[in-house]
Amino acid sequence: MIHVIASITIKEGRLAEFLEIFKSNTPNVIKETGCMEYAPAIDVPSGFTAQTCNANVVTIIEKWNTLEDLKKHMSSPHMLAYREKVKDHVENVSLKILKEA
Repeated sequence: MIHVIASITIKEGRLAEFLEIFKSNTPNVIKETGCMEYAPAIDVPSGFTAQTCNANVVTIIEKWNTLEDLKKHMSSPHMLAYREKVKDHVENVSLKILKEA
């Protein structure tokens, strides 16, 4: 199983619109071969000293059966269309692609 943690920094004032676009694409992703989980999350202030919060970051939590499934997802037509729709909302993206230890 492949785990993905994607951190997307959204431009100031664009979070609600970004989430609307993201969530409208989610059903397409869930239908993809190998997709086990795909959901956006935002920071919840907890008071834990190790936590850093950023109201402009959306963290996408994903699980895929295989790395090949993830690669197909990244180049799927609906993901190419999604990236075009959000390009003016996104400031930065970082990915962590992980497997169980």
